[in-house]
Amino acid sequence: MCGIMGYVGPNQAAPVLLDGLRRLEYRGYDSAGIAVLGSTIEVRKAEGKVGRLIDLTEASPLDGSVGIGHTRWATHGAPSDLNAHPHSDPSGAFVVVHNGIIENFYDLRDRLIADGHEFVSETDTEILAHLVAEAYDGDLAGAVRRAVSQAEGAYALVVMTVHEPGKIVAVRRISPLVVGLGDGETFLASDIPAVLHRTRDFLIVEDGELVIVDSEGATIETIEGVTVERDRLHVDWDSEMAEKGGYDHFMLKEIHEQPAVVTETLAGRLEEDGSAWLDNVHFDDAFARNLRRIWITACGTAYNAGMVGSEVFRRLLRMPTSVEYAHEMRYADPLVAEGDLVIAISQSGETADTLAAARLAKERGARLLALTNVVGSTLAREADDILYTRAGPEISVASTKAYMAMLIGQYLLALRIGAARGLADPDLASRVIHGLHALPAALESVMHREAEVAEAAKRIAEADDVYFIGRGLDYAIAVEGSLKLKEISYVHSEAMPAGELKHGTLALITEGIPVVVVLTQEALYDKTVSAIQEVKARGGDIIAVAYDDDDRIARFADTVLRIPRSDDLLGPVSGVVPLQLLAYHVAKIRGNDIDQPRNLAKSVTVE
Repeated sequence: MCGIMGYVGPNQAAPVLLDGLRRLEYRGYDSAGIAVLGSTIEVRKAEGKVGRLIDLTEASPLDGSVGIGHTRWATHGAPSDLNAHPHSDPSGAFVVVHNGIIENFYDLRDRLIADGHEFVSETDTEILAHLVAEAYDGDLAGAVRRAVSQAEGAYALVVMTVHEPGKIVAVRRISPLVVGLGDGETFLASDIPAVLHRTRDFLIVEDGELVIVDSEGATIETIEGVTVERDRLHVDWDSEMAEKGGYDHFMLKEIHEQPAVVTETLAGRLEEDGSAWLDNVHFDDAFARNLRRIWITACGTAYNAGMVGSEVFRRLLRMPTSVEYAHEMRYADPLVAEGDLVIAISQSGETADTLAAARLAKERGARLLALTNVVGSTLAREADDILYTRAGPEISVASTKAYMAMLIGQYLLALRIGAARGLADPDLASRVIHGLHALPAALESVMHREAEVAEAAKRIAEADDVYFIGRGLDYAIAVEGSLKLKEISYVHSEAMPAGELKHGTLALITEGIPVVVVLTQEALYDKTVSAIQEVKARGGDIIAVAYDDDDRIARFADTVLRIPRSDDLLGPVSGVVPLQLLAYHVAKIRGNDIDQPRNLAKSVTVE
């Protein structure tokens, strides 16, 4: 998500911080700020781009050689000057910047308010400054430890104080953090590109670690206080490669970020007992109990995510659910009525067709819920309820991690509604809840098999046509896999329910034609195998996505891409990753511009 900068050294901190934030702009953000420690701590921050922050600091310079900075991607509180980081305690003696989510934000805030604390922003970050100040007894690192012991979530936190000049303390819990080692100066950043032009030597801060930074270097400890020995990493990447975290393309980086995206999107929202607390989703239990129909409207990859969501709502809630292309729904005189819930899905929150369909739904009296990645977007502003996906900025035009977050958001919504009106199958819901908690590890295991996918890509890189098939939820995955292949490889591709093959498309299956088949739905397994046999009888080349413990598929498929076993209702989540990687590696073999494919734009803001 956001960008973090820190500096301790002999030079003026403000120019170093601003330059680093400039170099992190590719990560996406909506506001920026810096704090510099001289005789006191002074803060400059502003909504908008780093250029505006630079203008502010030029008009009102900051003097000091220690500082921290931040570019914010809003989660708690809309983008604004006030909500921008850094944040301080009431005395101004402690300042913090922070990436990620504090899950128990409301409980901590309520406790602090009861103790007499006053807050000036809407953010979860501000409470961290209060907690550190409250815990301080002369040892900043100790105060940070005591503060974070109260905070639940996934985050990176950076703190400095007037009481210990020349020092910065930071903690990593999931969100990335690196230390740059210079000559008599030390840098802190959320990503290597921020300071790669200043040093090639880094310490990577791992999850669950605290780092104390001064001008001579850094000391890394566990959060519990045990010293950690860490070898330096010498980086030979150029600046463009550094922005991509060492990956060849942003798309590949974003595919590999998906386990963290699932963690972020679930953070603080799903309890072990299945209760889902969704910030900014305000409908009450009475609305959920009286709900008669759900509509999902979206375009492109968001629509494909909605295909999965519609089945999730039907199976967990036994609720009539329709998924509609937004550009068709707005002209189709849909039977949307008062009391219905319309879920509009858009990564950017600015998709023109989706906005138009959402407005139509509101005009007809439906309740509008926005499932979006961008705080303060038009869709978010116009919706009655908002579920932010927390995918962070997605640079590649072809969406991967945003799609993943859209899926997770719909499972959470189904559980939230089900808690009010009753779940159709409590045992199924229990398996889904367990599976959601296990998903990050499951996705990591899929990433470790990328070499197998890259090998499979060679089988279709020279093809003129590729077909994707599946039944039920596997068809929804097939549609998304087909779209990814089209978007970046420029290979003609079609997706269809496996049962449709024999109704015409078999005429196109000839010797060597690649057919990608997804098999995660046990109830439909034999039916899908029948379609595979039809393809094999005509010489087609089968590439299958199947569970690890599926010992039958190897008899029918030429290549099998394996995923961890899960409940079938969660099959689309793990099952889509090999298809994303397959599209990527086909495009790479063909030498295409993967992150910026021809004729496509990231946010479609015209009809």
